[in-house]
Amino acid sequence: MSAVLWDLQEGVATLTLNLPAKLNPIALDLQQALRGCFDRVRDDRSVRAVVVTGAGRSFCVGADLSAMRPPSEGQSLGDQTADWMQSTSNPLIEAMRALPVPVVCAVNGPAAGAGVGLALAGDITLAAKSAYFYLSFLPRLGVVPDLGCTWFIPRLVGPARAMGMSLLDERIGAERAAQWGLIWACVEDDLLLLEAQQVARRLARLPAHAVIEARRALDASARHTLPEQLHYESERQRELLNQPAFAEGVAAFLQKRAPEFPGR
Repeated sequence: MSAVLWDLQEGVATLTLNLPAKLNPIALDLQQALRGCFDRVRDDRSVRAVVVTGAGRSFCVGADLSAMRPPSEGQSLGDQTADWMQSTSNPLIEAMRALPVPVVCAVNGPAAGAGVGLALAGDITLAAKSAYFYLSFLPRLGVVPDLGCTWFIPRLVGPARAMGMSLLDERIGAERAAQWGLIWACVEDDLLLLEAQQVARRLARLPAHAVIEARRALDASARHTLPEQLHYESERQRELLNQPAFAEGVAAFLQKRAPEFPGR
């Protein structure tokens, strides 16, 4: 049984975390399978968007603490875990953020621990009404949030709420997460996957470079002053206004029709 299921329809690849009996922990086999799917997305030019969701009752509950094994001789548990993260887990999140297509995360149930980082690494995150986000790291285990949680959360909801999520041992329900801006939207449980795939199909019709440009522009804004970001925007327009996508967009506007952008 594969730890991640692959389904491709109408240019949308749906990747389903498939260890439901354990609530989809971010185990080594799941990470390796998910990385393989990301490589497949990167190489398959028929894929125009991705949906990541979970099988069963959970999206992803983070590390499988029950499966932790004693470290090899001469290595501490901390050394072993940090090395594993740097060789496998961190590159997984980086690969997800570098995909050349939009990624929709459909959080069908609890996202806990490192599962929160995975859920927020998508370009657009939807959550079922019954889902929640929970950072157990510091209040339960005395370790810092990882898999990008300390990067994504303060950028999405600000430092005050990021600190509260890190320390107060509270589950943040999907409706509150949407109100805060942690996610794009909260959806009725039985409509989540349908809504996520509809959003993905909308994204699949964008210019092929749209998601890459959006990621880069928003990331740049976090390190730029306003004058620097204004300059960045004008320099991107210098190149992008000369691309076929802009010409097609203008033609579609003038002809009062929907634009038809080429694939990747």
